[in-house]
Amino acid sequence: MFTQTNKKSRQNIAQGTSIALDNGYPTRLNFYKDPPLLEISIEEFEQYALDRMQVLTTLLTAQMRNLTPEQLDRTMNEAIKKYMPMSSNRAQEATQDHQYERRKDHISHFILRLAYSRSQELRSWFLRAECALFRYRFDREVSSEQIRFIVSQNLSWKKVSDDDKRRLASELSASSFKTTQKVQEETYFEVDFEKVTGLVGRRQVYLKGGKAYVPMADQVDLVLDEFKGRLANALEVTGRALPRMDEDDRLMPVLNNINKQYLGREFTTSAIAGEIQAQDVDSLKVHMPPCMEHLHNEMRREKHLKHWGRMQYGLFLKGIGLSLEQALIFWQMAFEKLTPDQFNKQYAYNVRHSYGMEGKRTDYTPYSCRYIIQNNAPGPGDRHGCPFRHFSAPNQRAILAAHDVDDFDTEDIMSLAQGKHYQIACTRYYEVTRARMLGITDNLKGGSIHDGEGNVGMVASQESIEHPNQFFEQSFLLMKSRQSQGESVGPTDGQNGPSETPQPTIKGQYVYKKAGAGAQFSSNSNHDMEM
Repeated sequence: MFTQTNKKSRQNIAQGTSIALDNGYPTRLNFYKDPPLLEISIEEFEQYALDRMQVLTTLLTAQMRNLTPEQLDRTMNEAIKKYMPMSSNRAQEATQDHQYERRKDHISHFILRLAYSRSQELRSWFLRAECALFRYRFDREVSSEQIRFIVSQNLSWKKVSDDDKRRLASELSASSFKTTQKVQEETYFEVDFEKVTGLVGRRQVYLKGGKAYVPMADQVDLVLDEFKGRLANALEVTGRALPRMDEDDRLMPVLNNINKQYLGREFTTSAIAGEIQAQDVDSLKVHMPPCMEHLHNEMRREKHLKHWGRMQYGLFLKGIGLSLEQALIFWQMAFEKLTPDQFNKQYAYNVRHSYGMEGKRTDYTPYSCRYIIQNNAPGPGDRHGCPFRHFSAPNQRAILAAHDVDDFDTEDIMSLAQGKHYQIACTRYYEVTRARMLGITDNLKGGSIHDGEGNVGMVASQESIEHPNQFFEQSFLLMKSRQSQGESVGPTDGQNGPSETPQPTIKGQYVYKKAGAGAQFSSNSNHDMEM
């Protein structure tokens, strides 16, 4: 699992170059008060940051998609095991593994703190993500480790004495809806009310003389507020100090690009749809994400696309399997106002260049959602970009209406887009439109869908949409599996037994319904930009 460089780091830790486990990392929880003091390579620096990004984005996406606790744990366990394992103190593992894992957690937090201190928007995202990760870890830690961590922080919380609990029994009972006996059995802490504004806002604590009386059961809110306050202050301090690092040409390029990194699969060429001919593209439009479908429609209408539109759409077509030879035919047919000679002089070079046959001979890959959202914003006359990021609200509604998305689902998708969760909005669009294409009018919830005749199928992917070509592949595989299985349940290859083709599934707790029917959906629209 570890690279050669990582093995060297673990050896250094074992030889005493790190803080001792019992002194520096007594538990898996950390307030990240002090920066780590050790040397690591630039390769480790970047890898640690990207590994932590994987965990943070997995958690935030899972929370946005309203997964059940079981689904959330399964998703997070996979991500943590792959990118940032954190063994408990009860695990029968070598001490150096504990030290390495917790040191990596420590280092990666500070790397991202540097990377995400450059603007208020980035700071807000990082604060929200780190608070979510801290709460996730705290909730799943055993109580003895929680107490051990709290004690190690020397927090200025006064434990309420038994005499004070008896004196305030009626007030504490009323604020927590507990009996007087339960109040006497509970441990309470007296803290400044500013430290637990969340609990105060929800009226879950008793207030007197500027103090809040917090039961042990609500300690996670108490600890989380402490963590959030410290990290928010630290991010402001880091943001002010960051300009002094501008001359460091080793770290700044890495820090400036971490939040722009696409962490998923690269789509170079695909055989999912077979050998695509130029004349096949129109029939494949049904599987395209809205950004590419819009480019296709505008190209057909105007018989032309400007540079960034050609790049975004051309690389997408390359990724789904359109060869260079067929791409040249496709674009020449699309730009039908031009003569073959005009096309060869003005555009053929750029097509060959994108396939790595001209210039530096770079084999360009299709743009990810992150790249489309964050780069080359469309200007007047441009048709590229992400509809959920760059289009006006009326234009977004027009796209949804053109695909018969009903009012409830439209508001759902629009609220996600307006909350800057563009990729999750696209994922929800995928779920709604693919279900409608399959004639599904019943529940779409928790991993399965029903077609109204008892047949159970699958609609979306285990992850949110991160790449236009991912959208295309999922849609194509879904339709192919449904066509090949006929009325049967589960994918088949048309011969004997199940197909080996990987099948998409769905995550989330959404209910798909007929237009006008009742619906259930839980969504928090108060979000920062999805990174």
